[in-house]
Amino acid sequence: MTEARYWKPASEHRVDCYLCSRRCRIGEGQMGFCSVRANRGGKLYSLVYGRPCAVNVDPVEKKPLFHFLPGTEILSIGTVGCNLDCRFCQNASLSRGDPASDRAASLSPAQVVQLALSRGCQSVAYTYNEPTVFAEYAEDVAALARQNGLRNAFVTNGYVTPEALPGVYANIDAANVDLKAFSEDFYRRWTQAELQPVLDTLVALHQRGVWIEITNLVIPTLNDFESESRRLCEWILENLGDRVPLHFTAFHPDHQLTDKPPTPQQTLTQLRDLAREVGLKYVYVGNVHDDAGSSTYCPECNELLVARSWHAVRQLHLAGDRCGHCGARADFLVAP
Repeated sequence: MTEARYWKPASEHRVDCYLCSRRCRIGEGQMGFCSVRANRGGKLYSLVYGRPCAVNVDPVEKKPLFHFLPGTEILSIGTVGCNLDCRFCQNASLSRGDPASDRAASLSPAQVVQLALSRGCQSVAYTYNEPTVFAEYAEDVAALARQNGLRNAFVTNGYVTPEALPGVYANIDAANVDLKAFSEDFYRRWTQAELQPVLDTLVALHQRGVWIEITNLVIPTLNDFESESRRLCEWILENLGDRVPLHFTAFHPDHQLTDKPPTPQQTLTQLRDLAREVGLKYVYVGNVHDDAGSSTYCPECNELLVARSWHAVRQLHLAGDRCGHCGARADFLVAP
């Protein structure tokens, strides 16, 4: 165990964790909602520091991050635990996993960075489960990664407190934030969380200059309504601007939500058209094979900038972070 950050003592040997927006008060011998932060003797400890359960080299597009170091590979690490309880979780074996599991590896921050460098990766992703719950580990890896010329990316639900965010994201260059719906009722019913803290995180990250991409998992009959998707897109346009990439991704039945069908590809295409009509410049569909819907076009000249097929980059027409055809700003975070 490693002593946690982002907590303070409370009465009767309890501790208050203020890492995520749940703000758990944790009794002696108990764990927080995430199941990976525990009170031992009136101090809060992380049970997953240096214990990733998933370590892989992925295309960065798989995160999905389409405008961050396109065409490169990223070392991806994740532990167990999550601060949400999504009934439709697509990765429940990790989010609801046991921190004492013998499937966990033992990797120090230095070993993670060395692995990334040895595999030719340009960045490290904190992903698979919710990286906020292993913040101490992620922070230490990210700081060392940056010292060694690597960039860092979070794939997150955005459920972090304003007090913790500056430390957690101190060395994070990019984040894909999972905006699960644009309804407080949906968040409370299907994730046991709230929408507003996620919106606050998106605004805070944008203000910090973190490169943001947003994913919306589209679940038939639950959040696939045109009216809700329009409000979501209008909020992005008003609060983050028209250049933040938005990914509409297909749901497949999983975890505790197996009575809903997979998302029709036509629904994703219609939502992509709606988002572009609202004024967003970079809108994609995912978890389906749609080369046109996963490729990037210049918002000025409409020429192809990045051709993708699934997670593979087939063509790249960039001149630095500008369109290789007309020279307009293309909104990519590229290698220096």
